Amino acid sequence: MPANDGAHRFSDRLSESGLDGADAQRVYRYMLLARAISEKSWLLTRQGRVLFSMPCDGQEAADVASAYTLDTTNDFIVPYARSLGAMLVKGMTTQEVMLNMFGKAADPNGGGRQMPMHWGYKQLGIISMGSSVGTTLPRASGVALASKLKGQNAVTMVYFGEGSASEGDFHEGLAFAGVHRLPVVFFCNNNGWATSVPVNLQSAEPQIAKRAEGYGFPGITVDGLDPLAVYQAVRETVARARSGDGPSLVEATTIRMMPHSSSDDHLRYRTPEELAAERELDPLPRFRDILLSAELLDGESEQALRDAVDQEVESAIEFADAAPSPAPESALNGVYAP
Repeated sequence: MPANDGAHRFSDRLSESGLDGADAQRVYRYMLLARAISEKSWLLTRQGRVLFSMPCDGQEAADVASAYTLDTTNDFIVPYARSLGAMLVKGMTTQEVMLNMFGKAADPNGGGRQMPMHWGYKQLGIISMGSSVGTTLPRASGVALASKLKGQNAVTMVYFGEGSASEGDFHEGLAFAGVHRLPVVFFCNNNGWATSVPVNLQSAEPQIAKRAEGYGFPGITVDGLDPLAVYQAVRETVARARSGDGPSLVEATTIRMMPHSSSDDHLRYRTPEELAAERELDPLPRFRDILLSAELLDGESEQALRDAVDQEVESAIEFADAAPSPAPESALNGVYAP
């Protein structure tokens, strides 16, 4: 086999997906950064320096590649707690993420009033979320309706796990979007677990995308561990929404390599063998190997990239740790009563 065979195959896949080599390198950097922040945040909770974290390990490819299809200056994202990769693509800096983790006054997601990894950044078009899963779906349909009425030509992408598809809000959000042909993409990260409940105990039909037909719009399932496949699939749904053809439901099959949150012990309901098998599917080394074979990375540049990402995260931790906490007298700011 010719030495550059891998490069040719990858070039073909890039062409099909719509990404170029520079885009692929950026996607990989965002994936590395999301993983590094997630891992450091987990350690910070164990050290007692922050109060809570929800790891995104295993779904970086899905979140980064899907968000990369958006117009970051005009489109909207309605996130959930594991949407870290999408937040970085949308423009949130590592320092701002760490301000959120430490609950500091300068946190743009809530000024220290939100839980860690509960996102909401008006200036970036990131709609504030809450802890109750599923509530973001009808909210996303409302954002999409508003943008349609205003003629903004904006697309709204809402992220959620398959556990949210068991909530009534899932039906309300999709039904409303379908009736009004709203410019919204429903992006489901199906990692197989709603906290400790496996997908087979959530739904008799484990393929969430099949539900879209009942609401009158397309549903597709894509390999959420393959950023090129995710980008290609979601790019088409975003174009469909922007052209006025209505919503889509995208189901990305992913993995959950860590516990549900820092409050969870997944070894109480998952076996070490199962977790080891999932780690073999880790999207980061898989995409790294593709970039290496395509000669878009080499060992030296890949290590330099990792070192730069690690330094960025460490510097952000130092910055956020030293930043001022909210003043006690500001506790009622933003609270209104009739």
